[in-house]
Amino acid sequence: MGEKRNKFMALIFILVFMSFSSGWSQIAATISEDSESCLSCHSTFNSAIISDWEKSLHSKVMPVEALKKEILKRRVSAQKLPEEISSIVVGCAECHTMNPEKHKDSFEHNGFKVHTVVTPEDCGICHPEEKEEYGQNLMSYAYINLNDNPVYRDLINSINGIQTFDEGKIFFKTADDKTNSESCYYCHGTEVRVVGLNTRETPLGEMEFPVLAGWPNQGVGRMNPDGSMGSCSSCHTRHSFSIEMARKSYTCSECHKGPDVPAYKVYEVSKHGNIFSAMNEEWDFTSVPWIAGVNFTSPTCATCHSSLIADKNDEVIIERTHRMNDRLWWRIFGLVYAHPHPASANTSIIKNKSGLNLPTELSGEPVAEYLINEKEQSVRRENMQKVCLGCHSVQWVENQFLRLENTIQTTNEMTLTATKILVTAWDKGAASGLPHNSSIFDEAIEKKWVEQWLFYANSVRFASAMAGADYGVFANGRWYMSRNIQEMKDWLEFKLKGQSKKK
Repeated sequence: MGEKRNKFMALIFILVFMSFSSGWSQIAATISEDSESCLSCHSTFNSAIISDWEKSLHSKVMPVEALKKEILKRRVSAQKLPEEISSIVVGCAECHTMNPEKHKDSFEHNGFKVHTVVTPEDCGICHPEEKEEYGQNLMSYAYINLNDNPVYRDLINSINGIQTFDEGKIFFKTADDKTNSESCYYCHGTEVRVVGLNTRETPLGEMEFPVLAGWPNQGVGRMNPDGSMGSCSSCHTRHSFSIEMARKSYTCSECHKGPDVPAYKVYEVSKHGNIFSAMNEEWDFTSVPWIAGVNFTSPTCATCHSSLIADKNDEVIIERTHRMNDRLWWRIFGLVYAHPHPASANTSIIKNKSGLNLPTELSGEPVAEYLINEKEQSVRRENMQKVCLGCHSVQWVENQFLRLENTIQTTNEMTLTATKILVTAWDKGAASGLPHNSSIFDEAIEKKWVEQWLFYANSVRFASAMAGADYGVFANGRWYMSRNIQEMKDWLEFKLKGQSKKK
């Protein structure tokens, strides 16, 4: 009896092994020879990367199979694909040898022309709509909007520059590229440039590699060596490129957590965030389309700003977009005043009457010619309301949006008060700023002015938009806005008294 049992178990083992290896050989047969060559080496030297890729849909689904899905369930937007990649899985070579003629970072590597930095231009072979939309997105211009705006560059230097103290005065030394790359440009993106070649000894012998300035970086507005802007891996992290990861708010929190952009912190304490924390293990983050009330029961960042959302009957609530501006009618953070959203994703082109690259005057008046009009605001507001109405009643949604509009008005008023105090300090010589062609960010009262809009007003508006109440009151909220105004006024009076005594 024992011998029969052992033979039976051996037969089962053989059948299971044959089935398993048959499945793997089928997958292996769809891997290109070029990618097989990559895997043969890198599975030894970079096993974690290969493991990530093996778990991805790229390693399991050939593009030609993806195109057979009904349109609503597709993850690729291309209508037709190059023949040479349609019937193989998307492996190493299909990404890292794509468009070699465009890549200044391409280099000879074991018989291949390889580039390190995979870009939206490369991903756009299978995802052209996503590439096109992302290219018109405020995020893709994040490096340009920061770096090409003298006002923001001054702010960056006031934060990152090395300060020295000598003979009773503080002196600023301009921030170096390495410091900027790991601070502001970490999220906004760096400019990745080839600055030379480096010969290194590797387990396979001596090899030559390009030296990349601004690398590593996965910032949303990264300037790439092929001339494209942005990084898909900001949200769909290499090498699994998971839609689940992009849909979870943890991914957005990498850049949207600090006091200047407290979106994730506000989300955590909101009712939506509470439901996510309690229930998300029961949700399906991979379904396309994403079904409200079935796959998830509370929004994440992607739900509101990007994802294709449908109801239980597969009726589309809101279309997918990688142009995040599509559902944004107000710009509520990062600027002195909240204002209608910029008409162009390139905000560095904006100039107000004072010659500053800002979308409002210091008085709060919008520079209307660079901003969307009321009709476009209405369209975008309705787009966002469609998402909300998937779960909430009309009255609930309308009242929530009215609260946000009121919050925008009141926070702008509080910022204007702080600005008036600052301008008075400049006019009376208590501080040096615009009238003196000086930095507007390097003195105590100016730094408090920045905190008024960059930290506190932002926090209040995010709390209003996302129903995270405490961030609108005591956690960098209204309490700090009112306290800051009083401290600015007291500082000004103290300085003016000091001036009068000297006279």
